[in-house]
Amino acid sequence: MNVLVFLIPVSLVLGGIGLAAFLWTLRNNQYDDLEGDAWRILSEDDKGPEDEDGSA
Repeated sequence: MNVLVFLIPVSLVLGGIGLAAFLWTLRNNQYDDLEGDAWRILSEDDKGPEDEDGSA
């Protein structure tokens, strides 16, 4: 039962850190372009890293 004195504050601190990280991502517009990455990965227009410098 004494372990709860340690675990409850630790869980509240970790939950607060998670909430702060989530709010930081909201403020830095991390969720603005939800479909862009999904379409970008299907696009064949991108060159790979070996194609950019001319050596393959």
